[in-house]
Amino acid sequence: MTLEELWELFPIILTEHKSEWNDYYSEMEAILKEELHDRQIVRISHIGSTAINGIWAKPIVDILVEISLDENMQAVAEQIEKCGFLRMLEEKGRISFNKGYTENGFDEKVYHLHLRFIGDNDESYFRDYMNEHPQLAKEYEKLKLGLWKRFEHNRDGYTNAKTDFVKKYTVEAKKQYSPVQTEKIKKES
Repeated sequence: MTLEELWELFPIILTEHKSEWNDYYSEMEAILKEELHDRQIVRISHIGSTAINGIWAKPIVDILVEISLDENMQAVAEQIEKCGFLRMLEEKGRISFNKGYTENGFDEKVYHLHLRFIGDNDESYFRDYMNEHPQLAKEYEKLKLGLWKRFEHNRDGYTNAKTDFVKKYTVEAKKQYSPVQTEKIKKES
C-alpha cells in the first residue's frame, strides 16, 4: 500500500476523552511487565493525548518504554514483538511499534509503543504539564480539533502542525519538572 492508501484506511479520528483508555494502558502495561520481566526496564508510561485528562484525542493509546542505557534495545524489541506489536520505525536509539491496525481499519484497541533509552521522554514532560495546566490542555484540544478535518488523511501534516505548541510547552515543562523527574526516576529504578 502507498502512504496515501494507508492514510485513507487509517484516518485521523478524534473522540471525546474516554476513561477506558487508562484501562487499555493498564492492561497492556501488565502484559509488557510480564513479558519484559527479565530486561532492564526503567519505566513504562502512558503518554500522548489519551493520557491528558479530559481532552479529545485519537483513540490510540501511546506507551513509552524506557530502558537502561546498557540494555540491549534489539533484544527488548524482539520481546515486545512477542506481545503482538509490529515494528514500524527504527532510528538511532528509538524503535516504534503499533498494534491494532488491521486490513479492515482500526481494531477496538489500538496502541503505539515507543521504545527508548532512559531520559528520551519529552512526551512525559508534555503530558504532565498539560495535566497540571487544564486551560493549556483545552488550548491543545482546540488546536487538534481545528486541524482534524484539514489533515484527516495526512498524519504527518497533522503531527507537524502541532509541533510548535508541543515543543513550546515541553520546554516549559522541563524548566519546571527536570529536578522532580530525575528524583522520580531514581526512586522507580
